[in-house]
Amino acid sequence: MAAADILKAPSLSVVVPVYNSAATLGELVSRLEQVLPGVTPRFELLLVNDGSTDGSWAALQELAQAHPSVRAINLMRNYGQHNALLCGIRAARFDLVVTLDDDLQNPPEEIPKLLEKLAEGDDVVYGTPDERHHGLWRNLASQVTKWVLQGTMGAQVARQVSAFRVFRRPIREAFASYSAPTVCIDVLLTWGTSRFSAIPVRHEARRMGESGYSFRRLVTHALTMMTGFSTLPLQLASAMGFVFTLLGLAILLFVLASYWIHGRSVPGFPFLASVIVIFAGAQLFALGIMGEYLARMHFRMMDRPSYAIQELIQHERNLAGKSAPSEAEAPLPTRSKAIG
Repeated sequence: MAAADILKAPSLSVVVPVYNSAATLGELVSRLEQVLPGVTPRFELLLVNDGSTDGSWAALQELAQAHPSVRAINLMRNYGQHNALLCGIRAARFDLVVTLDDDLQNPPEEIPKLLEKLAEGDDVVYGTPDERHHGLWRNLASQVTKWVLQGTMGAQVARQVSAFRVFRRPIREAFASYSAPTVCIDVLLTWGTSRFSAIPVRHEARRMGESGYSFRRLVTHALTMMTGFSTLPLQLASAMGFVFTLLGLAILLFVLASYWIHGRSVPGFPFLASVIVIFAGAQLFALGIMGEYLARMHFRMMDRPSYAIQELIQHERNLAGKSAPSEAEAPLPTRSKAIG
C-alpha cells in the first residue's frame, strides 16, 4: 500500500460473535491479521464470547495475550448472535465496522471487496454468498427469514443480507439508546440509513462443528422480527377480520335467500357448528397476535438488557490509545483486564 493510500485508508473494527468455536478462532485471527494490514494500518479485532461452553473464552484470552489487535469480551451468558454483535458494535472504536461469523464460512480474504463497494458511497454493504453450503431445510428457513426481513426493513437488499457486512460506524448512533432483549442488527441499521447494497462473495463450507441456527431457530427468529420490529401481524389480523366480516355477510345473505326461496331456514347442525368454529378460530388467532405484542411490551417494561458484559481483556497498547481514534469509545465493563 502506497504512503498516500495509507493516510487515506479508514480505520477498521472487525466484530465477531463467538459461540462454541474454540477450534477455529486461532485460524480466524491469523487470516484476519494477514488480510487487514493490506487494507488499513489501523484495525482492531473485537471477539465477543456469547456464553460458549467449549473453552472458547480460554482461547480468546490466549489470543488477546498474543495479539495486540485482539480485544476479547466475555458476556455473562448466552444472549444470541445479534445481541453479541450489538455489544461488539458499541465497543468498536474505528471508522468502519465489519461483522462476520466465527466458523470461517465468511472468508476474511473477501473483506477488501466489501470495502471497495462501500467506497462507492453506500453506508452498508452485505457480502452475499455466491453459493450456500447449507442443507435443504436450513436454506428454506433462511429464505423465509429473509422474506420477513424484507417486509421489516423495507429495503430490497433485505433478500441479500448476511452476517458478512461492513458499515460506517456513525450509523450506530441511530440505535445508541436501544436496550431491548430482542435484537436484529439488520433492522437497527435501517434506523440510521437507507443506502444499502450487496455484492457476491465466496462462501466456504463449514469444516468443523455445526451451525447454531436450526430450521426451528430460524423460523422463531423470523417470528420475533415480525412481532418485535413491525406491525405486519397486526395488519394481517385486521385484514383477516375484514375478510371474515365479508364472509359473515355472505353467509347471512345465503341464509336469507334460502328462507325466501324455500320458505325455511338453512337446516343442519354441521353448518352452524362449522360457521361457529371458523369465526371462533379467527378471533383466537387475532387475540394471539395481540397477546404476542402485549408480551413484548411487558418485556420492554422490565428493562431487560440486550446483553451484560462480564469481562473485557485487551492489550496495554489498546488502553494506551496508540492505535485508537480520538473519539470516546464505549464504556468498559466493571471487570476489565489489560495484558502486555
